[in-house]
Amino acid sequence: MSPRARSVTLWVVALVLMLAAAVYQERTGPTYPVEGTLEVAGTPRAYNLPRTETTGRSLRIALPDPGAGSSGSVMWRRYPTDEPFTTAPMRRDTAAGGAVLVAELPSQPPAGKLEYRVEVRTPGAVLRIPSEEAAAAGEGMIVARYKDAVPLPLLIAHVTCMFLAMLVGMRAALAALVHPGGIGRLPWVALALMTAGGLILGPFVQKYAFGAFWTGFPHGYDLTDNKTLIMWLVWAVACGVLWKGRARVPVPRFTRATVLAAALVMTAVYLIPHSLKGSQLDYGKLDQGAPASQAVHSGV
Repeated sequence: MSPRARSVTLWVVALVLMLAAAVYQERTGPTYPVEGTLEVAGTPRAYNLPRTETTGRSLRIALPDPGAGSSGSVMWRRYPTDEPFTTAPMRRDTAAGGAVLVAELPSQPPAGKLEYRVEVRTPGAVLRIPSEEAAAAGEGMIVARYKDAVPLPLLIAHVTCMFLAMLVGMRAALAALVHPGGIGRLPWVALALMTAGGLILGPFVQKYAFGAFWTGFPHGYDLTDNKTLIMWLVWAVACGVLWKGRARVPVPRFTRATVLAAALVMTAVYLIPHSLKGSQLDYGKLDQGAPASQAVHSGV
């Protein structure tokens, strides 16, 4: 295989790995909608129930309308609290191009959460979402989190930098594995992208969304912040080792092993669903009169 063909092949493999991580991050995170199907006139129709919303907007719960004689309701309360559930009847809405049952739950401050479940009653059955089986497995409620709006250009720049960092990091690891002389500046580029995306843009995203720049170590236990810090540190170490042995050709085994280790840690970080153990509003403090900005905890 020619050097150019090998380089292209390694970039393609790295791209596939990065895209797989992106899909995994999106679909496993705690804000990904709950998806399923509801049978309407003998035809399955897809639905998705939200698990995130922007402060100032109602949380819109919508399901396909099963037809005449059916009705629905949403039971909800603030999370995590022991207050009684409120029942919100679902109304019929045909404005969206198809008949749906709709309920809207009240907006919450940033980092506030609501837990809810949906019941749809037809002449022949009662459908519960989550199902009774899910409830028996300890997944009986859907939890939706609120956040303030983040400027779209900032969010796009942050996400782009983080996934490009993974792309370049994976490419560096593949080079260390099969082409020792081809590592070059790749670890440095990965580190620069992580610095920009995770340590510069990331805190601004969090400030807009939840009112704090950084809630990871040493200020808190935010898992996303701590994952970013760990990932940055291992790549900083890899770049330091690479710099120390820069004059040696081919690249020493220890240097290659360090780059591979950094990539493995990065992969492990991306396998942890995004936004787990993030910011959460303490409703007890809020009800006692504390401003919402001072009633937010991290790492829950």
